[in-house]
This record gives sequence, structure tokens and C-alpha cells, in this order.
Amino acid sequence: MRTAALHNLGCKVNAYETEAMQQILEDAGYQIVDFGDKADVYVINTCSVTNVADKKSRQMLHRAKAKNPEAVVVAAGCYVQAAAERLEEDAGVDLIIGNNKKKDLAVILENYFEQKRGEKGSYVIDIAHTGEYEDLHINRISDHTRAFIKIQDGCNQFCSYCIIPYTRGRIRSREIADIEKEVKALAGKGYREIVLTGIHLSSYGKDLREETNLLDAVRLVHGIEGVERIRLGSLEPRIVTREFAQALKEMPKVCPHFHLSLQSGCEATLKRMNRHYTPEEYLEGCRILREVFENPAITTDVIVGFPGETEEEFEETREFLKKVHFYEMHIFKYSRRAGTRADRMPDQVPESVKTARSEALLEMERQMSLEYRKSFLGKKCEALLEEPEVIGGKRYVTGHTREYVRIAVENGCRGEIVTGIPEKMLTDEVALL
Repeated sequence: MRTAALHNLGCKVNAYETEAMQQILEDAGYQIVDFGDKADVYVINTCSVTNVADKKSRQMLHRAKAKNPEAVVVAAGCYVQAAAERLEEDAGVDLIIGNNKKKDLAVILENYFEQKRGEKGSYVIDIAHTGEYEDLHINRISDHTRAFIKIQDGCNQFCSYCIIPYTRGRIRSREIADIEKEVKALAGKGYREIVLTGIHLSSYGKDLREETNLLDAVRLVHGIEGVERIRLGSLEPRIVTREFAQALKEMPKVCPHFHLSLQSGCEATLKRMNRHYTPEEYLEGCRILREVFENPAITTDVIVGFPGETEEEFEETREFLKKVHFYEMHIFKYSRRAGTRADRMPDQVPESVKTARSEALLEMERQMSLEYRKSFLGKKCEALLEEPEVIGGKRYVTGHTREYVRIAVENGCRGEIVTGIPEKMLTDEVALL
């Protein structure tokens, strides 16, 4: 029996695809081992969102070959799409498999071994000219309470800092019957929370023959027996209309936890980023969510130090973030990515300035997050328990509320949904239920 080890880099969609490739190998008879162990096959699902991600992808590929020089090292995913020619010349990589070809992993490996470890194989399509949604699926995952389900791929937005439309291609949606089949199988195995994800989730259904949208997918999952909670991955701010929010509110399994990608609170910066909304339009979406849902969790992404970002523009962003008052913010220092318009823009911001701005927003994020978590003290909460954990030398079982606030209970079982009133914080991030 051959052994295989897999390593994931990048986003939740990549993580889903890595799980799917692992199950493809298991079904083909491979024994899965830890990536730190010696294996016959190493599969690295790469990321190419920044130059740093490219570098990490190369490092992991070479690390795998160093662990076992006789192993077959497989590079898969986004970095393959961005740098296929470079990887074809890399002696440390044996097979390169682009997006939309991961489903063929077992067959590709079988052919390679049958050829007695033949010449390097390259399986990369022109991702910009395909309308095919790759048939990857999972029926079990490592987390026994929450399942991430990929329902959409590709992006048509072409933000000036982003390489993803070139590595993932244009929008492609999963057939709704296929979503139903996978979710039913997972719910039947005890997964109680489903997270719908995609590269540009808000565009789900726009490419399908029948008129379908994201709400249709949510309604479908909502009707599946065994599913107790539904979360949505990152949303485009413009999708949040009153009709959209009200439709979600009418489905009680939908958690009031919304990630609306912002990137900047300055209109001039947003225009340079080629983001198609204004700060005021973004703020209106947040107002709608807070009118329709009681104290919803609203989280976001922010890029600091984008080319041309002046001190005045940064201050506009900082004041806007205060106005919205997020639950959590993921703060990123702008990282140049070859092949994007932003990489060629003048007035690149010095790294020291990016660091100072990032630290200022991270401190704001810590304060706002703590305020939001404390707002649930003394109020009835429902939490899905996920894993045992030691906090302050004492054993607890931790999980998350519907708003994704982390809680701990002294007695409980993984997969159990508990209700109670948290009265104090164990740490700045965990409340005791």
C-alpha cells in the first residue's frame, strides 16, 4: 500500500479541495500519513494570492522532496496556474496539476507509476476559458461538527491587487442537486453546521442554465434534515439588500454572522482597488443587517498600505472602521503580486509605514472584538460544542454561538448544542457559559 501526505496552503476553498483530494486517494487505496512523515506521495495544494504565498508554495514543495527524495511530489492548485512553466523546470516537482484537474489526481498518479515514474507530467488547462465546475466532493471531514461546502469557483471582479481571476478563472457554480446530495450525506453522518463557501460566493448561480442564486442554495440546505446551522462565507457587500437580509432572517437555521469584505474605508482607495462600491454603500449594508438581525456579528478584511494610500486616506479608513464597529477584522499589509495592476502602480507604500498602520488597526480590532464578545454577557446564548480545551489549567469543552463568539462549558460533549447565560470572560476571547 502506498502512502500519501497532503498539505494545504491558502483559503477555505483550498482546504475543502485538499479534503476532497485526500478522500480521492483514500478511495484509491492510499494510506494517508502526516505531512511530517516519510511518504511515497506528497500533494501540496498551493496558493498564489500574494508573492509571499508563491514563495511558501515553493518552500513546501522542496521541503517534501527533502523528506523523501524518492517520493512523487505533486504541486496542485493556484500557484500551478500562475507559474506552470517555472514548475515544469523545477527538479523537485514531479507532477503539476492545475485547478479543475484535481479530481483526476488518483488517475494521474496511477498513470505516472504505470510508466515506471515517467517524465514529469503537466495537467494544466486554460482556466480562463472553461465553464466547467470541477466535480470535487467530500463525505467526511476532520471536524465532526462543522462542514465547509464549496459551491462556487472563479471570480469576474478583477480587483487591481488580485491574481485570483487568472488562477481560478471565471465564475462557475455547482449544480444545486449536487449540493443537496453532499449536504444530505454529511448531515446523515452527524455534521450539524454547514458553511457555504466559494471564491466569489455572491455570484453563485449566475452562470447556471436555470435561474438560481445564493438564496436558493441556502433555502435548499435549510430544508435538509439534520442540519442545525448554516453559515455563509465571504460576501460581496452589494448583495446585502433588505430583501436579501429579510429572506435570510426567515430561515432560522441561518446564523447571524456575516463576513462582508471591505478592504478600505476610503472611496479614493477603493476606486484604485477596482472595488465596485463606496464606503456609504457598504455602511448601508451593515445598517440593514443590524436592523433585520439582533446584534449580528459583522466581520471584514482590510488592506493597509495599498499603493498611493496617503496618511489622510488611511485616517479615512480608520474613522470608517470605528463607525461600522466590526466584531472582527482581518488586517493585511498590502503585498505586491506580479501580474496585477496594483503591482505596476506608482507610490508604493514603504514596509515600515504598512507595519505601523497594521499595528494601529490590530489594536482597534482587539478592542472592538472584546466589546462585542462582552455584549453577550448576561444574555441567553446557544452554542455548538466542538472540542475539549484546557484554559487556565482547567478542562473545558469549547464551541461557538450562532454569532461565532467562542464559549466554554465545564461539562459537555462534542457536537452537543447547549444554551445558557455567560456571566464572565475566561479570557479576552472566551466566555464561560
